[in-house]
Amino acid sequence: MPSDEASWDVVVVGAGPAGSSAARAAAESGARVLLLEKAELPRYKTCGGGLIGYSRRSLPPGFEIPVRQRIDAISFTINGERLRTRKDRAGDLLVLVNRAEFDLALAKAAVDAGAVLRTGSTVTGVEQDEPGRAVVTLADGGRIAAGAVIGADGSASRVARYVGVRCDQVDLGLEAEIQVPQSVAAEWTNRVLVDWGPLPGSYGWVFPKGDVLTVGVISARGEGEATRRYYRDFIERLGLAEYPTISDSGHLTRCREAGSPLSRGRVLVAGDAAGLLEPWTREGISFALRSGALAGRSAAELARAAEESGDAGYTAAVEDLLGVEMRAGSAMLKLFERHPGFFHRTVTLIPMAWKMFADFCRGKTSPAQLVRNPVARALIRTLPRQTAAKVLKHL
Repeated sequence: MPSDEASWDVVVVGAGPAGSSAARAAAESGARVLLLEKAELPRYKTCGGGLIGYSRRSLPPGFEIPVRQRIDAISFTINGERLRTRKDRAGDLLVLVNRAEFDLALAKAAVDAGAVLRTGSTVTGVEQDEPGRAVVTLADGGRIAAGAVIGADGSASRVARYVGVRCDQVDLGLEAEIQVPQSVAAEWTNRVLVDWGPLPGSYGWVFPKGDVLTVGVISARGEGEATRRYYRDFIERLGLAEYPTISDSGHLTRCREAGSPLSRGRVLVAGDAAGLLEPWTREGISFALRSGALAGRSAAELARAAEESGDAGYTAAVEDLLGVEMRAGSAMLKLFERHPGFFHRTVTLIPMAWKMFADFCRGKTSPAQLVRNPVARALIRTLPRQTAAKVLKHL
């Protein structure tokens, strides 16, 4: 029989942005919530740590973002060439955070809402072996029952395997945290770099966080050696190879296949575990925060139900809020894969295109709104006729 010292309505697996948001939302809905995290917090997480407007608006009221840098300018290059910098007068394009600090603050917000956080707890599986209950199993042999379980345990999620999540886009990201002297750090103050890369759909970035620069690249899985070469060349040509590397890591991002399940009985998945991210930029924090909150409220409702009746509207809510953004992002990725130069020219030379990009960063527009924008469609028509017709057909 399942055993634990307390009775739980909702168990959340993983204390990243999706898991902590889910735990907080479920607790605020009146559920007894246990938040399980395999690591001790704070812990390192491979991630650029850029918060767009949608991420900031999805944070709990009164949440103090542990800001490392506020960004008001973006430099663009295409494979290291044609450097152009655009500045935003509003000064709120991005907020950069250290993920260890950010995730710890989110977990504390969940605890403040009433959730119980338990670190050092590795979940090895999930099952539903009795009516009205789901059970998670732990590496130490423990078993914990709840009225609902939320898997927010990352892109290699065990809970996602149980649910049957399918992903049709997998990318390899490589990233380093590089310690730089004050003179170098000053060159990057309030400015990030985006480099449209040499591989289809690839790009690189530099995110400054005081005397540490987060430098990385991402490209489709299957081009591992070419991606690693791009990564090495990118760091070298930026003149950063001579400085100490604090961390050097890689990770896979997985993007959900349309129609892939988000639940199985009383088990839901959110964030990276569900493959929820924006396909073009691979931005995932805003998707994690928003899907986590939806999952938490749905799980609390599911836990109160004596009999299982779907997933309390979770899948429909995700499709309505995030599915449309993912489909638009996928269309933008296909265009970017074929015409990176088009993106570079338009965003750096055409004021309206820069404004649309800046509005995306600020969260004033979304991929779905961008592809429907008459100006964006007019710009696409500047491509060769056959290409433009093909692109517009899929937008």
